[in-house]
Amino acid sequence: MLYNEIKDTKLKIFSLESNHLLADEIAKHVGLPLGKSSVKRFSDGEIQINIEESIRGCDVFIIQSTSNPVNDHLMELLIMIDALKRASAVTINVVMPYYGYARQDRKARSREPITAKLVANLLETAGADRVIALDLHAPQIQGFFDIPIDHLMGEPILSDYFLEKEDIDLESLVIVSPDHGGVTRARKMADRLKAPIAIIDKRRPKPNVAEVMNIVGDINGKTAIIIDDIIDTAGTISIAAQALIDKGAKEVYACCTHPVLSGPAFERIENSAIKELIVTNSINLPQEGRPAKIVQLSVAELLAQAIVRIYEQESVSILFD
Repeated sequence: MLYNEIKDTKLKIFSLESNHLLADEIAKHVGLPLGKSSVKRFSDGEIQINIEESIRGCDVFIIQSTSNPVNDHLMELLIMIDALKRASAVTINVVMPYYGYARQDRKARSREPITAKLVANLLETAGADRVIALDLHAPQIQGFFDIPIDHLMGEPILSDYFLEKEDIDLESLVIVSPDHGGVTRARKMADRLKAPIAIIDKRRPKPNVAEVMNIVGDINGKTAIIIDDIIDTAGTISIAAQALIDKGAKEVYACCTHPVLSGPAFERIENSAIKELIVTNSINLPQEGRPAKIVQLSVAELLAQAIVRIYEQESVSILFD
């Protein structure tokens, strides 16, 4: 428990529908009960939010990952922000363990939208005062906001898992980036684990389809750890794992912050060369059909620390590492 001595009742934490388990865990770490609210739907699917306690003059934190169903969870969040603003909350702080629509962060070709910027605009227009995000797909998304944004990282939590794992030889590790864009993330884990890095040079002919072209770096006889921010259909990660084994890797682990794991992802992971897939609980994973090789770590304490530090007007920068 982080917030042992509650001086007043001006800190409120609310959960919407995307990840109740994570929200409960965060609230326990902070030392407060979750705020009372309900999400209902009209017969045509419109969302109705009811805040069932006074939040006048309070600093409110809303916990909501915009994961599947993305549009429903995004609309829940926007409607909740509007309700809080009209109910006279002093500050409205959005805790987004997973920021949906982040993969469209630039115009890669003509006539494409930049949805990461659009979501930022929607949150600000609705009335959010601050955003706390975890492992944004691209760091430049922070610049899409004109309100404060705290960008926390999941890599230290993933790295600590391997540091504490007794059946892994830390001397034989190599950290693998699944593409050129993830080299910075792989370098951070490599520095923490004191390991070299390798890069998979791939070509993506269309979304969710990847073709491995080449592996840059020495992976022969080593234990490879592939690190990414998001794993969606698991096609890329499965192909990458097999390519590493074919090139001489002894065994392959994979890890990511955001386990989107849509479509055939569970089946692909189960049938892949991956020994273990380590993920966080930024997205709520169903138990049904989940492969035993998926290990889920909690980000609740990290987010709880951020909430308390922001409320107490203390520095959050210590949490970035």
